[in-house]
Amino acid sequence: QVQLVESGGGLVQPGGPLRLSCTASGVIFSRYAMAWYRQAPGKQRELVALITSDVSTNYADSAKGRFTISRDNARDTVYLQMNSLKPEDTAVYYCNAPLWPRREPRWDWGQGTQVTVSS
Repeated sequence: QVQLVESGGGLVQPGGPLRLSCTASGVIFSRYAMAWYRQAPGKQRELVALITSDVSTNYADSAKGRFTISRDNARDTVYLQMNSLKPEDTAVYYCNAPLWPRREPRWDWGQGTQVTVSS
């Protein structure tokens, strides 16, 4: 059974950085494309950034130029470096393996990590 554990969220001021981590267990991590999703209050969950098994990346327009996704297969971990954060980035962030090129998640969701951007 696959387990996903996200961490690194918190309260940050507008313009600040934050780095999220997600560790997967119960799966051969290196085989899968991985993605970060987020869900803001009252909104649908959206895919923010994706990294394939061959380390190609893809970003939502809202994340381009500000967020960087990376992975460490030796640690079964995917990261999301977020810079120049905006209040509209406030959301619960989740990781998962999308059924690429579809965006639907392959596994059950983890608990997510809350990111709040506010002064």
